[in-house]
Amino acid sequence: MTVLCLDIGSTWTKGALVSHAGELLGTAQHTTTPPEVLQGIDAVTRALGGTAERTLACSSAGGGLRLAVVGQERLVSAEAGYRVALSAGAKVVHVSAGPLDGAGVRALRAAAPDLVLLVGGTDGGDASVLLHNARRLARVAVPIVLAGNVDAQPEAAGLLDGRTVVRTANVLPDVGELAPGPARAAIRDVFLRHVIGGKGLSRGRRFRGLVRAVTPDAVLRGVSRLAMQDREGAVLVVDVGGATTDVYSAVSTVEGPERTVALPPDRRTVEGDLGLRWSAPGVVVEALAEKLIDKDEAVVLQRESAARAADVTWLPDDPAVDHRLAALAAVLAVRRHLRLVDGQLGPQGAGLLVLSGGVFRHADSTEGVERVLRADPVLRPVLRTAAVAVDRDYVLAPAGLLAEDGRTDAADRLLTSFRVS
Repeated sequence: MTVLCLDIGSTWTKGALVSHAGELLGTAQHTTTPPEVLQGIDAVTRALGGTAERTLACSSAGGGLRLAVVGQERLVSAEAGYRVALSAGAKVVHVSAGPLDGAGVRALRAAAPDLVLLVGGTDGGDASVLLHNARRLARVAVPIVLAGNVDAQPEAAGLLDGRTVVRTANVLPDVGELAPGPARAAIRDVFLRHVIGGKGLSRGRRFRGLVRAVTPDAVLRGVSRLAMQDREGAVLVVDVGGATTDVYSAVSTVEGPERTVALPPDRRTVEGDLGLRWSAPGVVVEALAEKLIDKDEAVVLQRESAARAADVTWLPDDPAVDHRLAALAAVLAVRRHLRLVDGQLGPQGAGLLVLSGGVFRHADSTEGVERVLRADPVLRPVLRTAAVAVDRDYVLAPAGLLAEDGRTDAADRLLTSFRVS
């Protein structure tokens, strides 16, 4: 049996043909083709022979999942919701705290979210703000994940009658207790069932039926399999795409004779404002704010990033600016990831750094990007002794899809194709 693993991204649709045993038989890519992404999918399928017996797909197309967080108090509920959203593969486009008023609803609509995460109150605690916001959100025509005070959820869901509502466990069940897992799972489920079909990516049901996972989920599963191999220290993956820069980390631990993988809850971050096409302007804004570039360089990069955002399929003749933007996006994204996990990637830091994304796969050399990452004062302690690999064959997402499909042996065989410098 051969398996075709597809990743439909915002800019590129990528495919890997894999044997039943996990041998990589071929790769291909094509520009993503909205409003009918099946055209790009079919082009990749034909390029790989068109004879695969099984197809598995993940997607982050359409600029990723745009999510608004509505909470009760910014430093508690809204911040908890924000962290849940970041690690669920979402781009947070709006955060509000406290009772929504008319202006707040208008601001939320203007942000054009695909989904609203409604949180607020500990279990059994004050329900007034949650119920007030539910009443207001009944006027907002997007799906809602309800992850607040569980005792108030039945009444809140009733106020949201007519909306697509998914109820899940409270992200903040008690004071100081954060439980993001169920809300993350609900967000992913809503994305696959309700959002992906409304992105203007395809006119039929075939595309929705193909997609099994959000791309960050598939990659994270691949990273976890990679960490289970014999490696010293954590595996750190930086994936720079057109719309997002995603960072993953996994720590391999040994328990008895078997090697297992330890994945604390916040080991994936998805930065929706950092990318090389859709989100290129955000890289420049953040790099200037964190003093990674000066004003003169910012002016040049602002012009270049605006051109990339205006035409996401444009490939520059000189890739030097892409490499510079990629290096900045990588530094910024890894810094944010380290803040979320309190700077800890396991007892030995990063043993393997993997660079992923087209900008790295197609580069003659990534030495310049590696130097920028290792020289950064925040990242230097973490990356000091890390080996570096480039995911040139793009096997992390396919490995994750195979593992999700129960083909863990094939996933592990596929990951042996990594070439470490």
